[in-house]
Amino acid sequence: MVGLTADGPSLSAIVAGVWRIGSWQLDRPARARWIEDRVALGVTSFDLADIYGDYGAEALFGEALATLSGLRERIQLVSKCGIKLVSERRPAHAINSYDTSRAHVLASVDASLRALRTDRLDLLLVHRPDYLMDPDALAATFDELRAAGKVLHFGVSNHSASQLALLGRRVPLATNQIELSPLHLEPLDDGTLDQCVDLGMRPMIWSPLGGGRLFTGTDDRSRRVQSVLAAIAGTHGVSAATIAYAWLLRHPSRAVPIVGSRRLVALQEAIGALEVALTSEEWYRVWEAGAGHPVP
Repeated sequence: MVGLTADGPSLSAIVAGVWRIGSWQLDRPARARWIEDRVALGVTSFDLADIYGDYGAEALFGEALATLSGLRERIQLVSKCGIKLVSERRPAHAINSYDTSRAHVLASVDASLRALRTDRLDLLLVHRPDYLMDPDALAATFDELRAAGKVLHFGVSNHSASQLALLGRRVPLATNQIELSPLHLEPLDDGTLDQCVDLGMRPMIWSPLGGGRLFTGTDDRSRRVQSVLAAIAGTHGVSAATIAYAWLLRHPSRAVPIVGSRRLVALQEAIGALEVALTSEEWYRVWEAGAGHPVP
């Protein structure tokens, strides 16, 4: 387990992503086994969101979790709110939009708790920056949820450094969940990761394998990264995917990757990265392949 901040929640060093669970076409016993298999490997934290699976992923997960007696006390549930999508399950939504109003956040949390069949979320994230966010009102809403015992900790997702700071000056935040991979390097330069290091805040990382492009992409950039990962993997005697995760973990922000795969081997490759220490030159070889040029 790793603490996201000094006073924040502790999650497993690798987090299981649940956003695709609806597409896996698993029956309830199979979904329960999927959860148990990850807990058996020490991956006890699960990342969800109200909108995942067209507002259906949380219910699929919660239905399976309810069959596993006592397991809720051994795991950590992360969910998100703040995005409103047009959906038959949300007939009041007229357009896709963002909403961090008190009414929407409270309703979203209650819906997530019902779907997940739990009395609390360990961590709630604001899914995307809301241009109309009132930071004082949102902080008050978070205080209300914490006082009610419905949410234990709060954070953000996909927020810039300034957006996180705006809310973070009003309420303690535990993390910023962001996209980062050798094919998405922007957080290294836009201040996002610098801020995490400065605050002692571990970022959570989504799409750590570039949405699969690290191994299936046929463009020049993907092929460059694939070649470098394979060469370094050969040196360390591990898979290229393990090196991709080790590249993330090498950064001093001490990232927590999210693995959103049905396959157990994919999770094992990520866990293996916890034992791999890349040299600075190896890390920059991967960066160079992704950036397409040497360091300036």
